[in-house]
Amino acid sequence: MEVPLRKVRDCVYEIPQDYKDFMRVPARVYADVKLMEKMKQDMTLQQAINVTSLPGIQKYSMVMPDGHQGYGFPIGGVAATDFNNGVISPGGVGYDINCGVRLIRTNLLEKDVRPHLNELMDGLFESIPAGLGLSGKLRLSYKELDEVLVAGSEWCVEHGYGWEDDLKRTEDGGRLAEANPEKIDEKSRQRGAPQLGTLGSGNHFLEVQVVDEIFDEELAKKFGIFDVGQVAILIHTGGRGFSHGVCSYYLRVFEREMRKDATLNRIFELERELACAYLNSKVGMDYFEAMCACANYAWANRQLATHWVRQTFERVLKNSAESMEIQLVYDVAHNIAKREVHEVDGANMELCVHRKGATRAFIAGDERLPEVYRGVGQPVLLPGSMGTRSFLLVGTETAMRETFGTCAHGSGREMSRTRATKIYKGEQVKRELERRNIVVRCRPSKRRKGDRLSELAEEAAGAYKNPEVVVECCERAGIAKKVAALRAIGVMKG
Repeated sequence: MEVPLRKVRDCVYEIPQDYKDFMRVPARVYADVKLMEKMKQDMTLQQAINVTSLPGIQKYSMVMPDGHQGYGFPIGGVAATDFNNGVISPGGVGYDINCGVRLIRTNLLEKDVRPHLNELMDGLFESIPAGLGLSGKLRLSYKELDEVLVAGSEWCVEHGYGWEDDLKRTEDGGRLAEANPEKIDEKSRQRGAPQLGTLGSGNHFLEVQVVDEIFDEELAKKFGIFDVGQVAILIHTGGRGFSHGVCSYYLRVFEREMRKDATLNRIFELERELACAYLNSKVGMDYFEAMCACANYAWANRQLATHWVRQTFERVLKNSAESMEIQLVYDVAHNIAKREVHEVDGANMELCVHRKGATRAFIAGDERLPEVYRGVGQPVLLPGSMGTRSFLLVGTETAMRETFGTCAHGSGREMSRTRATKIYKGEQVKRELERRNIVVRCRPSKRRKGDRLSELAEEAAGAYKNPEVVVECCERAGIAKKVAALRAIGVMKG
């Protein structure tokens, strides 16, 4: 059956609340005609409709322009529930809790780095383990792991893995205060202790990039971006197997508990993947506190990677990180549920904002932003797929009014990993990137026989939507504004 879509304005469509009797609010889709057609080919729209059934949901269930089918929620899905009387859903956060991106700028130009690029990529590949199941250089005791889960990025800086200024340029200072290590199950704890400081596999990456285009010079300079050709580093990783284990554990707990409540059981029967619990229940708050601990773990993970990036640049270029101004621009989470206050129907309301494959995009003047960006707005990071451009954006008034200050988080997959490996071969993808003067480092895969670089095949640019189209759609819908674009000169994959 064709889903009814009413056009609200350019790149904004709405599925009315009366379409299904279980819908508590409408569903909104931010997409142009071509992106919408892609969403119709999988379960994206149906999942957005199902999300509207969640108790306490406010305004709309939303899908960002990079949206595609996920677990429970679409990836690119956004939903805010009443924190006091609504639910929280692990499917609205994702398995990789606080998977996110951080952009690091330097005062170097491509000409300074290009002669040393192979050595740099070798050093980064050695310093930051990349691949499925790999352990990091740190060996944490359970006591130290608990300290990380409580303090996040602060733990790293206190132990010499970063600068105090890094905390001011990380969402929430790299630490959610509600984190509670006691809510982490034993199996996840065992997985998490050895994996801190690693990149992981899948769509995670580290890229050495250069600024390719500047759209707003004044804003770009305030974000530390001053010239085309300027060298930057983009890191995309999250909570690794630790977060995956925590999500899996609480999904099982929620499924058992949902059967005891008539309202939640109806949601369970509608869509099992929408497992949820009331935030004012013990299991709901247990998950929230565990999720916050996972978020802190992920921020610490990216902070450690930043430290080793600085060390590698220092060793290879024989200069200090301070002299090269290897400074964090910002770190944003894009798989998380945040306790935030937003205006709903003319009054401030405490909400649980689920952002799954979606990025916070707060505007200038918001007191929740660090002082360094309070006058200009939060940097929004939208990475491209491998070999395509990545973007630095800033949020808008429209985003604050409509999407709880949220924007797209990346390109969004267009085909499954299995299909991608049938179309692309890793060695061919590597050769194509090298033909474009992009240095590639990728660990041989053990998952798919016959293609030792299948990770590259799975992540080929053609397996994703065009980030240029996604960003243009964000601008046309009014939920973000372009500041600069960057292109890769070095790519590191698991």
